Amino acid sequence: MSNSKYILGMDFGTDSVRSVIVDILSGEEISSQISYFRRWAEGKYCSPDKNQFRQHPLDHIKSLEESVVGALKKASPDTADNIIGIGVDTTGSTPAPIDKDGTVLALKEGFTDNPNAMFILWKDHTAVEEAELINKVARSWGGEDYTKYEGGVYSSEWFWSKILHILIEDNKVREAAFSWVEHADWIPAVLTGNMGPLKLKRSRCAAGHKAMWHASWGGLPPEEFLSKVSPLLSGLRDRLYNETYTSDNAAGKLTAEWAARLGLKEGIPVSVGAYDAHMGAVGAGISPGTFVKIIGTSCCDIAVSPKNEIGEKLVAGICGQVDGSVIPGMIGLEAGQSAYGDVYAWFRDLLSWPLENLLSSAISKKEIDKAVDLIIPRLTEAASRINPGESSLVVLDWLNGRRTPYADQKLKGAILGVTLGTDAPKLFRALVEATAFGAKAIIERFNQENIAINQVVAIGGIPKKSSLVMQILSDVLDMPVKVAKSEQAVALGAAMFGAVVTGIYKSVEEAQKNMGSGFETTYYPDKKKAFIYNTLYAKYKKLGNILEDELRK
Repeated sequence: MSNSKYILGMDFGTDSVRSVIVDILSGEEISSQISYFRRWAEGKYCSPDKNQFRQHPLDHIKSLEESVVGALKKASPDTADNIIGIGVDTTGSTPAPIDKDGTVLALKEGFTDNPNAMFILWKDHTAVEEAELINKVARSWGGEDYTKYEGGVYSSEWFWSKILHILIEDNKVREAAFSWVEHADWIPAVLTGNMGPLKLKRSRCAAGHKAMWHASWGGLPPEEFLSKVSPLLSGLRDRLYNETYTSDNAAGKLTAEWAARLGLKEGIPVSVGAYDAHMGAVGAGISPGTFVKIIGTSCCDIAVSPKNEIGEKLVAGICGQVDGSVIPGMIGLEAGQSAYGDVYAWFRDLLSWPLENLLSSAISKKEIDKAVDLIIPRLTEAASRINPGESSLVVLDWLNGRRTPYADQKLKGAILGVTLGTDAPKLFRALVEATAFGAKAIIERFNQENIAINQVVAIGGIPKKSSLVMQILSDVLDMPVKVAKSEQAVALGAAMFGAVVTGIYKSVEEAQKNMGSGFETTYYPDKKKAFIYNTLYAKYKKLGNILEDELRK
């Protein structure tokens, strides 16, 4: 029998759940398993042309079980008996309507195929008009501006705008929904059986960054403000929450039912949930001065600041500053880009249209899929041989709107400088450069507020896969970019919080020190290329300033 003790980290991403079992003392990854959301993979309940992206809670439940059971099968037989804690992170803001028992409406008869009764994924932008209304009222109603700790601009990606959109659009859901819950709160509630909307522990991370929660005004925005935004929000505040919890607290203990389903011991503690970016930053070793970029389909950027350094400063144009959202006792600061890998995926899909629509009768689907999978690697090879500034292309990366600086989901992308000499590799490189320029604009926003950034750390799928993207990012930022060693840095961060709630570690910082994996690669800027990119970045900013109003229409 092993004397080792383990933590289970669960990372709910956009496409799947990743469960990782790690050694509580060393952070060594013992085993892991990914389970993909079946309905999501089939494209159900989503309409990309309307920016509608919904996920069925059955996907989450099934994949949760599959990923944990799969990870345990890969480990030694006694591993399950030695798992002593669970940490959970999810995407966000990803809310869903629930009944008085905390059941998501899509799990109830009459709502099983209603997208409005499901989780509204972070990337769903159907609530643009509702976000604009919240911003308008926040600035004009004559009282406190409840967006001021959210960067001063409320987004269609967030809690209240999504709720209001569904309440306006769907009478049936409006009448059946007793309350609403973030995915980051619901998963720990399911595992611990603490499902009651008025009793389950709500994430400080989710509430502070996306729901305008702040201790200075007693929690969520008051009824007077919410009803001013819309009468449809009247009374909802009393069915939500006032208290929030940082993720070094336990949401509860694993129930007998879920212990049996997962093959774990009943009663082990489950951490309060948080967003993937914030726990991923912890897994990557975030500390003051470190800027962590979680780069996948989109990009989330996280920094932390000691309270005595940031003081009363409000950082405008970001996605919020929240006490304890990353490391308890520090102010967590969030920013990001609404599309990063999605920009490259869009271009791949554009190029693959002839394969999938003209050759499907002559070539097997397997061969077509194989060819599509080769598009990005081959483009990367060709684009790596192109020098900065060699083409006349400048691209705005707002293909899915802009998250930071200053959220605006109505914005669209743009490509300038196309000639008859523009080919696919040149355009692909320009798209990569555009995402790096978007990252530079965010760091500039932090620098303008004297938030110290001494190093950049990248985690996620893209940093592991694409040296081209990482090298261009380093050149554009004119800063070294470190890539975390852990394959599952986000799940590792969740596991660190799980370790803290067991009592083995007294703080998140102590867990980081013992469980951190370090870095596998550092990309250093080429100073000649950095100089060229500085000029191209000026063009990027100028283009954005000229076209912003037109691209919002």
